[in-house]
Amino acid sequence: MEALFHEDGGRHDDRMDLAWPQREGSAHYTTLLTDEDALCLVAQGEHGVGGHLVGRLRRQDSLHPGAVTAVLESMRVAVEERRTGMGTALVERFDEWAKSNGANGFEVTAYAANTDALAFYRRHGFREFEVTLRR
Repeated sequence: MEALFHEDGGRHDDRMDLAWPQREGSAHYTTLLTDEDALCLVAQGEHGVGGHLVGRLRRQDSLHPGAVTAVLESMRVAVEERRTGMGTALVERFDEWAKSNGANGFEVTAYAANTDALAFYRRHGFREFEVTLRR
């Protein structure tokens, strides 16, 4: 997870607290492991942990009755494991979990400048829905 913060957030968001994983990451993931609406996956690579994915279900609200949205919250594949199918396997497992838990929509957020991530998610059926402009 630290690598994701440094590689992605550290490059694209100068306001991100890069010390957060060391300070709060353990407690955050411990909570996710006991949340029935959360999924934590770790992929074994050739030299240890090769990737991870965190997903959550966002249940319906009065504005979106009947909606169960699967949110791909966090994902990273180690540089040496990219283009091996590991990322695809993580997303496919996330899809299976989400559908088996009633998801009828999927979302992921990526930095606009992270063109590789955007291309990866597009290959897996994600399309632009909203645009956030920031200054």
